[in-house]
Amino acid sequence: MRRVLFVTYHFPPVGGAGVQRSVKFVRYLPDFGYEPVVLTGPGAAADRWTPTDETLGAEVPNATRVLRVSGRVPAPVGHVRARAERWLRLRTGFARWWQEGISSLGSGAGDVDLVFVSMSPFESAPAVAALARALGRPWIADLRDPWALDEMVVHPTGVHRRLEVARMGRLLRSAAAVIVNTEEARRATLQFVPRLQPEAVVAIPNGYDASDFAGPPPTRGDDVFRIVHAGYLHTDLGLAQRRTGRIRRLLGGDEAQVDHLARSHVFLLRALDRLLANRPELGGRVALYLAGVLSSADRAVVSSELRNPEIVTAPGYLTHGETVALLRSADLLFLPMHGLPPGRRARIVPGKTYEYLAAQRPILAAVPDGDARDLLKRAGATLVRPTDVDGMTAALAEEIDRSGSGSHRTGAPPNLLQRFERRALTRDLAAVFDTVLAGCTRASARDEPAVTPL
Repeated sequence: MRRVLFVTYHFPPVGGAGVQRSVKFVRYLPDFGYEPVVLTGPGAAADRWTPTDETLGAEVPNATRVLRVSGRVPAPVGHVRARAERWLRLRTGFARWWQEGISSLGSGAGDVDLVFVSMSPFESAPAVAALARALGRPWIADLRDPWALDEMVVHPTGVHRRLEVARMGRLLRSAAAVIVNTEEARRATLQFVPRLQPEAVVAIPNGYDASDFAGPPPTRGDDVFRIVHAGYLHTDLGLAQRRTGRIRRLLGGDEAQVDHLARSHVFLLRALDRLLANRPELGGRVALYLAGVLSSADRAVVSSELRNPEIVTAPGYLTHGETVALLRSADLLFLPMHGLPPGRRARIVPGKTYEYLAAQRPILAAVPDGDARDLLKRAGATLVRPTDVDGMTAALAEEIDRSGSGSHRTGAPPNLLQRFERRALTRDLAAVFDTVLAGCTRASARDEPAVTPL
């Protein structure tokens, strides 16, 4: 069995959506001939984005060797220092600590056939590239989000954005393969990093694990219409953009003209408030569950946007198993994304999309054009534009009335879902490994360097 050094900062006992891709790859790679040696962080939850989920450790095979960077994760710096680092493009304390940990632990990981890194954080790339050179092994970059091309990332200016795209290109050119999780991200990567070979950039989407959805869905003892959103909301980012967005656009930092507030519950709350005002008989018959780590701004808008905020339940962070159970108990799942100008396609698909589909429940998707909208349309979801309060209000009324009449929509077709099952996606990843190592073998037979930059 071949061995792969699997570098990923987000790994159990850290929880959250970013962990799922890595932990499932690690779980299933041995089935396809690869033994992962995991190099990760200390596992201590440090902030809102790294909650603890001890249950995810059960997903990791007992035989898996896990190397953890020692010490404490550097504490966040103050606002002034963070702003200076961002504007001056300074190496952060976190980047220094994490990169040094990769170098130190990776060099002592033993003999491996290749190095794989799951990002973000994108500070992993230079350390992994250097480690691969030192080991004389190929490295593969897995971009969970498309780095400098992620339209959710707002740069201080257009110059900063172009510099980050250039940095991304320099680092990725030494990779034997680059994996992105949408076809739109693949197209953008090849467009903005033209020296990459098309066959070396591969789209492997996020997905769901069929075993997580085995058995009957949970039963409920009420007749309340339950709307569920699971995961992070981006209210803080959206409100900040409303304050500074015009300046950012003038400076070129917000090149995509993204409406970040749409990737929150704000417009759904407005639709619910309007619906309950127009149809007061629905009072007490509708509940909104917001599962996940909420910020103070996430909580504040519930009171400011709803005249009846008591319809909202915020259970906080749930384990992955509890989240899946909540999804399967829903009458309607809400999936918001950021807003984009006409003609612009989103380059991401939120990771929760696939588990929403696997839950086989009706979905209200407030999404822009892009891979996510295309997929959800094929799955039969109700589609509205990200800030379309009228459309959301009408869709909510229709779903509530349908549920009250006993009529239920069917879920996504099984043949559509199979493509996104975690074991199938891991098989695709192993195929990339096979191709890279076969290319190295051919290069070695010709007495060429084992790792050839693209």
